[in-house]
Amino acid sequence: MYTDERLTCTDCGAEFVFTAGEQEFFATKGFQNKPNRCADCRAVRKASRGQGGGGAGGGGGARSHGAREMYSVTCSNCGQPAEVPFQPRGDKPVYCKDCFAQRSR
Repeated sequence: MYTDERLTCTDCGAEFVFTAGEQEFFATKGFQNKPNRCADCRAVRKASRGQGGGGAGGGGGARSHGAREMYSVTCSNCGQPAEVPFQPRGDKPVYCKDCFAQRSR
């Protein structure tokens, strides 16, 4: 049913084989997409994610990526200064924590 397939790694550009056995494994796990990286690049990427990582068997909680960069803004509702964890684009209103909570109800 499955046959070996040659794929190209998106990181290093090397060609690698997506074996029939790997395809069968992917199917049993319900994975819809083919791998994008060769085994070496997958290993490097996995190691760079650190000990906590995401997914099954990871850290068991929220990911810890260190301090999150915060941006100073003026609340579009009350006009008070606030900090948000994203850089506003300017085309949408940005709210302080209290005004955001009120709008979310």
